[in-house]
Amino acid sequence: MGDHAQARRSLSPRDVAAPEDVFPAREIEADAIEAGRLLFAKECRFVAGAANPGALPPETLPEIAFIGRSNVGKSSLVNALTGRRMLARTSHTPGRTQQINFFDLGGRLMLVDLPGYGYAAVSKTAVRGWTALVEHYLTRRASLRRACLLIDARRGITDIDRPTLALCDNAALSYQIVLTKTDELRQTELAETAATVSAELKRRRAAHPEIHLTSAEKRRGVAALRAALAGFAT
Repeated sequence: MGDHAQARRSLSPRDVAAPEDVFPAREIEADAIEAGRLLFAKECRFVAGAANPGALPPETLPEIAFIGRSNVGKSSLVNALTGRRMLARTSHTPGRTQQINFFDLGGRLMLVDLPGYGYAAVSKTAVRGWTALVEHYLTRRASLRRACLLIDARRGITDIDRPTLALCDNAALSYQIVLTKTDELRQTELAETAATVSAELKRRRAAHPEIHLTSAEKRRGVAALRAALAGFAT
């Protein structure tokens, strides 16, 4: 992803979690919200970019991976979580992220941005290489505590997403569905999508049953997701 600017957006005290930021809706404990706020207010720095398994950095911290189809909003969500505008580079060009990128969050948690799947304006050979790299990481990384699988709320789970769900299921890797771009749906449409996704997750053995509903643009669900991820920090 090239250079990673440390420009920072201030963390707003209005970043609170609402019950409807998760599905099924529930109240999120104030202590968990505060723990998430404090963790993600810490310095977050780019550690390494790995284009092959041999370049993966040492396993020093618990890791949370972010994965999803190209243009699902991974980089935007990572930036929203950390309060930085350009920690993870965003692009309107699918397939821009071409390596696994590692970010150390305050020496307590490693955030890992994986290449998007489903489309990339590069050669098929390159796509196969990324796919093999991601599979290696997801199935063999001992420090990986959870994968956040991002799903575009406008589409729901599609056939492009299901091989990744199956990979996590077969590897017994706990994964969390995070719906993105929820601001582009009416509330009734979003509720229908969340219910449909939830029904599919009940058939998948490694899926966490709770779904996070987010919008990086409107900052919806950021506090709730921070609270969930803070539970994995050292």
